[in-house]
Amino acid sequence: MGCQSSHPSAIPELDEIMLETGFSQASVVRLYDRFQALDKEQKGYLSKYDLQGIGELAVNPLGDRIINAFFKEGEDLTDFRSFIRVLAHFRPVEEGKSNETGRPEPMNSRLRKLQFAFQLYDQDSDGKISRDEMLQVLRLMVGIQVTDEQLVCIAERTIQEADQDGDGAISFEEFATSVEKLNVEQRMSLRLLK
Repeated sequence: MGCQSSHPSAIPELDEIMLETGFSQASVVRLYDRFQALDKEQKGYLSKYDLQGIGELAVNPLGDRIINAFFKEGEDLTDFRSFIRVLAHFRPVEEGKSNETGRPEPMNSRLRKLQFAFQLYDQDSDGKISRDEMLQVLRLMVGIQVTDEQLVCIAERTIQEADQDGDGAISFEEFATSVEKLNVEQRMSLRLLK
């Protein structure tokens, strides 16, 4: 596709996408161009293989889990609208802008960012982060730098500290409480997605 930019009229459902994701028209056009560049065969959809070519995801320890978030359960392809919905979680929060009453929660809100992050841990989608799921993430994050025994201790301690109801797992509410002091809005924002 080169330096050629798509015309907004080439993007199906542009107005709906802008309303749903909060992206400006210029951002949607830019992301559409990126989508098309990844769609080398110009079929209108991307596979997991296409997304693995993104350098930032290739070096991210959670890259495979982030890539999987672009795909609905049991599907191997994603279209532009699904692609941009996931990216909307990483859109920076606009200062001083509050959610209008009666409107759905913006995809880039603190709550939606936390839900997205929680799903990266909760791989079996049971609404809880188990010790094994926490251990899997820790292994991805630190690799061979820490012994398995040390990772088990860290996972158990993390669960113990966050687990308020004593069920041996972390619910979404417990997860949100445990990361309460983190600036999730900033940590889960990519400035290029303004």
